[in-house]
Amino acid sequence: MDSDSDTYLHIRGGRRLSGAITIGGAKNAALPCLAATLLTDQPSRLRRVPAISDVRRFCEILRALGADVDFDPERGEVEVRPPPGGCAETPPDQLVASLRASFLIMGPLLARSGRAACGAPGGDTIGERPLDVHLAGFRAFGAQVETDGGRTTAYAPAGLRSARIVLDYPSVLGTENLLLAAVLARGRTEIVNAAMEPEIVCLAEMLIRMGAQITGAGQHTITVDGVERLGGCDHELIADRIEIGTLAIAAAITGGDVRLRRIEPRHFDALSAKLEQIGVKLDCDADELRVRGAEPLQAANVQALPYPGFATDLQAPITALLTQAHGTSVVHERVFEDRMQHLQQLEKFGANLTSDDDKSKVHGPAKLTGAVVCGTDIRAAAALVVAALAADGESRVYGVDHLDRAYVALDQNLNHLGADIQRIH
Repeated sequence: MDSDSDTYLHIRGGRRLSGAITIGGAKNAALPCLAATLLTDQPSRLRRVPAISDVRRFCEILRALGADVDFDPERGEVEVRPPPGGCAETPPDQLVASLRASFLIMGPLLARSGRAACGAPGGDTIGERPLDVHLAGFRAFGAQVETDGGRTTAYAPAGLRSARIVLDYPSVLGTENLLLAAVLARGRTEIVNAAMEPEIVCLAEMLIRMGAQITGAGQHTITVDGVERLGGCDHELIADRIEIGTLAIAAAITGGDVRLRRIEPRHFDALSAKLEQIGVKLDCDADELRVRGAEPLQAANVQALPYPGFATDLQAPITALLTQAHGTSVVHERVFEDRMQHLQQLEKFGANLTSDDDKSKVHGPAKLTGAVVCGTDIRAAAALVVAALAADGESRVYGVDHLDRAYVALDQNLNHLGADIQRIH
């Protein structure tokens, strides 16, 4: 459910979290996999799809392109039936303006019909995220690409041809968009310096189920042998490793004892290593993680890096945890240059922080007390919820609409674990 700007979470802090939560499917896997359904005229079904506003928006984009979309949020299933005669070439600007991943329609539409257009995509304001990687890749495939007033149009009337594409940097969306285009391009394509996130592997596995020929997903170089056509498929999404991280950090900061179920441990090795360095107790088996807070927590240095490094999406939440660690921690954001907007809000709780551009020093432990704060993006809002759970007294956390873009009922899940959170409209 979307939230308006007046909605906030009223949080009474100081409650220890305990219990078990089953983790849902990954937002960052759902959106590219939804885009992949445009590569065929056959129906596809996705399972374990999170009922979040970003998924609902992407479904609206698919409908605007002419697809029939059935989303059952209770079962976590989406069925997409593309139009037999081909999709419309561009969705309305107002739909794409609020969702960065909306640009992922470009690769499938260009590959299947030889023409695609998309207005300027939106998303969190966390720094420069240029489309250069996408556009350079489309041109390498032989497409003519034009941009005018934020709108991008690409033409390939003779179809796409294979290419060896070396990315300037391992862009996640860029890798996904070029992978979506490459599966129908003539010949063999290599995507070099590709992003290696588990969500890209999830997308590749779906494309292979549809009939694509892909090797190397999850490595620096992905090789794709183009095929003439793809069919529909049934595909289950991977667990959301950022939801796992957020809940694990929430358990740690409250000294809790929480079990997270239906997980894939390999996907958050960097987080596990850092939490154990801080002093959090972790026990992991095949598909369950037990997180136990400990005293005292120890300071640690964190660098947010592309996968398999520490996830940039967990940089803000772990900063909140480090306010309770003994000593001085250094947190370095090396993915997005404007992803420290949560620091000023954390100071309202009483956090002792100093910052310099993309780096912050966290001096702890600090006594946190309730505050009125506002999250400016998805993960900043999550960090403020984490801090409020540990603060003495009552807090109001605004920016709930950001949380609803990526977390399925985060407040309800935390309440299930023993938190005291009310959503006030």
